[in-house]
Amino acid sequence: MENPIPPSFNPKLNGKIAIITGGASGIGEATAYLFAQHGAQVVIADIQEEKGRSVAESIGSTHCTFIKCDVTDEQQVQSLVQSTVEIHGRVDIMFSNAGIASHNEHAQDILGFNLDALDNLFAVNVRGSVACVKHAAKAMVEGGVKGKIICTASAAATMGVTRQIDYAMSKHAVLGLVRSASKGLGAYGIRVNCVSPAAVATPLLEKSMKMGVEELEKLFESFNCLKVGALRASHVADAVLFLASDDSQFITGHNLVVDGGYHPPM
Repeated sequence: MENPIPPSFNPKLNGKIAIITGGASGIGEATAYLFAQHGAQVVIADIQEEKGRSVAESIGSTHCTFIKCDVTDEQQVQSLVQSTVEIHGRVDIMFSNAGIASHNEHAQDILGFNLDALDNLFAVNVRGSVACVKHAAKAMVEGGVKGKIICTASAAATMGVTRQIDYAMSKHAVLGLVRSASKGLGAYGIRVNCVSPAAVATPLLEKSMKMGVEELEKLFESFNCLKVGALRASHVADAVLFLASDDSQFITGHNLVVDGGYHPPM
């Protein structure tokens, strides 16, 4: 990806401090570049240290830093937020994006449901999201910041599935978290929303489905009623930017679906 340092025509996040979990690749990486283009100071948090540092370096040290963080460990999330406040003075935006997919080898249909796999997936997708929302919100309240919190849910957050049930369950939980947290944090001027993409050919999904980018995009595109090409991480990043900017200043508790009319066989 190109270095985004040249300013965009109409920057939407000038001077804002943004944390992006799962920012080393996929949707998080695309959002990190876009936020930096729009004037934000970005803190990438991820367990992928080499990739995270590489992305931060390509964006530039004046616009982006990397902090290693495992979102399943609440203390690490708390430290991530505290370090950001110590370095930058506050947190304006939290994009809680870190997540994992079901493993195909477990299938996770109801008759063969693996509860250990459920626990592992929920530790990242649900527990991690709650920790990010909690500690970002506390920092915003303590700092008097009318911040924006965005979580990555999924098109699966509002539908039933026959396979990978644990993943769908986790994203239903993220949607419930967003809708509930928005009620409690509205009094502080903090907006809480989520973005729900359909399937995107990210490195995570490539590994999970054991397919290449072109093969995945061709498969997913066939399920879209909107025929404008494949959904990519950059399209989701655009939606996250909207929710993080003042363009959405009266939107909270909202699930912004980015799916091109996605209707896969379940």
